[in-house]
Amino acid sequence: MNIIEREHRDFFQTYKRFNLILDRAEGVYLFGADGKRYLDMFSGLAVNALGYNHPAVNAAIEKQMKRYLHVSNSFFQDVQIEFAEELLRAAGYERLFLTNSGTEAMEGALKLAKRWGRPQNRSMIFGLSNSFHGRSYGSLSITWRDKYRDGFEPFLPGTGCLPFNDVDALEKNVNGSTLAVVFEPIQGEGGVRPISQEYADALATLRKKHGFLLIADEIQTGVGRTGKFLAVEHYSLKPDLVVMAKAIGGGLPLGAFLAKEGLAETLKQGIHGTTFGGNPLACATGLATIREVLNGCWMTNVNSVGGYLRDSLQNLADQHSDKVVDVRGLGFMQGCELRVDATKLVEQALEDCVLLNVTNSKVVRWLPPLVAEKGHIDAALEAFSKNLLQL
Repeated sequence: MNIIEREHRDFFQTYKRFNLILDRAEGVYLFGADGKRYLDMFSGLAVNALGYNHPAVNAAIEKQMKRYLHVSNSFFQDVQIEFAEELLRAAGYERLFLTNSGTEAMEGALKLAKRWGRPQNRSMIFGLSNSFHGRSYGSLSITWRDKYRDGFEPFLPGTGCLPFNDVDALEKNVNGSTLAVVFEPIQGEGGVRPISQEYADALATLRKKHGFLLIADEIQTGVGRTGKFLAVEHYSLKPDLVVMAKAIGGGLPLGAFLAKEGLAETLKQGIHGTTFGGNPLACATGLATIREVLNGCWMTNVNSVGGYLRDSLQNLADQHSDKVVDVRGLGFMQGCELRVDATKLVEQALEDCVLLNVTNSKVVRWLPPLVAEKGHIDAALEAFSKNLLQL
């Protein structure tokens, strides 16, 4: 029985996996058991910001694993504090809570919002259409895609959906009883769709008028992926809460929700907690990753090479408008929407040893490691272009 057959035997079949058995990874490449080298253009779904086997991350793992792997949050741990200080400084916030994942971080942010809003009789939390915030019940209650919601009803009361980028609908629905609006600066699972500047401005204006909380989901967009540390910086928008995960752990499970100082007292001692959240090994790798992203000129690389990627995809779209609907995104988070299901193109690219990702069925999502160079992009674009023509 081979490894694929064993996986089918042992696991719930919830994942659509590539027909590829992995052996190891290095830089921007995955190496298969078949002996081939694969160029990775979605980097663990935006987790591996520095690619694979980065020396700074490996050194942090080796150092921390010799100290301790877990001691519980009953103790003060220097590596947690250093990580928190670096993340808060980079993101521009004052307080945080560390979790194991993005879903847990979103759950914590929703709990904080609920507790903050109760004395004010605020109860309604709005998500946006086509959004994705996680798979647990709180997160799923504001994830507005039938693909993820069907069969799991009923969801949390006091949750609703507003049409994405629709300023009129936003103005008509938020008021003094609104507790929070949750949004992704760029919808990832929803097809790499950025919020518009007009919508960001409306969110800021209406928050000032009605006093509700703005919660930004930066799980996929954070840590420099769009060319700024947080994607909301492109809009000069300062949410009250920011939810992060994926890249902040440097390849290990780690999430966080960050808040302004005024919200910190909402969660008092014993009200919220976690056993593994803020694991010291994950904090060590996350600390190394954030420092390298901030000090290693990688966001400059994202802006320059990401711009090249965007322009190249747009050129393809202009040349093949019969096959491509749109190109959108920022930095190293780009989406190329096709007129047909993109699954076949991605499967064909795999045969050319290039790994691409499909989201929302027709969108090829590009999430290269922040360390990807122009030559890597050219190689991936060659396979993409070749297979686009064959559709």
